[in-house]
Amino acid sequence: MTTPACVLVIAFAVAVAAGCETAGRAPAPDADADSSAPAPVALDSTGPGGAVDVIRRYYEAIDTGDYAAAYALWAQDGAASGQAYEAFAAGFAQTARSGVEITGPVVMEGAAGSSFAEVPVRVRATTRSGEDQQFEGTYVVRRVNDVPGATPAQLRWHIHEARLHQ
Repeated sequence: MTTPACVLVIAFAVAVAAGCETAGRAPAPDADADSSAPAPVALDSTGPGGAVDVIRRYYEAIDTGDYAAAYALWAQDGAASGQAYEAFAAGFAQTARSGVEITGPVVMEGAAGSSFAEVPVRVRATTRSGEDQQFEGTYVVRRVNDVPGATPAQLRWHIHEARLHQ
């Protein structure tokens, strides 16, 4: 997988790519910031509406160049994206526009104190060079159920995994 198209697929599927410029982009998240502070949530924060809201906010952040906000929507303070923040932001350096469409019903499942939601999507993007791209698949979004001792951060939906293809 070394063709430019494959690199772009990887960049969107896992929100990573290497070797792109990051000049003028959002700074890395502040390591001292309180990651347990509640983020804005949808009215239906425990159900499918909350899971969809995370995916929409993710692409809004990418589209506006707020890569720190997009990164923070991944589980484990961004680590679930599979990249350090700098590589994550670099993966979007050549993206001029992006948007997401929810293409079907959200499938909810529960396991060991957590809820998982599979959100089917179609992503459209345009590179700075004008190339149109489209990706389809699902995002797996996870949150801890309302169990005693769960932190506010654990109770929010986070992107757990991306399963996208071009």
